[in-house]
Amino acid sequence: MDHVVYLDYKAKELQNIKSGQKTMIIRGAMGRKLPYGRVNKSDVLYFVENKGDGLVKAKAIVEEVFNSEKLTKEESVEIVEQNQDKLLLNAGLTKRFSGKRYLVLITIQEFQALKPFKIDRSDYGNMDDWLPVGDIEKDKTGQ
Repeated sequence: MDHVVYLDYKAKELQNIKSGQKTMIIRGAMGRKLPYGRVNKSDVLYFVENKGDGLVKAKAIVEEVFNSEKLTKEESVEIVEQNQDKLLLNAGLTKRFSGKRYLVLITIQEFQALKPFKIDRSDYGNMDDWLPVGDIEKDKTGQ
């Protein structure tokens, strides 16, 4: 399964992944929303920065996935802090994910920069930061 994942431009998430310092992606919510339970080992993540250009610039392979059970605020904060060395979250992202009831931690490997390309988002009504696209090839737009 291929996924399109939006990364925080201001937090330099893509830069940190490219440099090898950031090896884990986090998502969290008060309920079980995407990508909770939908990401598996060896899935491919395609990265887009949230700066409006909509270009897929890189990809990585999922090495490991952790879907939390329902967490207390304290447990959630603790998990974020324990993984900060792999997450490299800035203050804004730390605040955004700490305290969420459900966390998804995704360890990535085999990062690869790509020739940037756009995808057709018309099939995806929700403007979420995580799109399970199935096969990325069918969503590539003519370049």
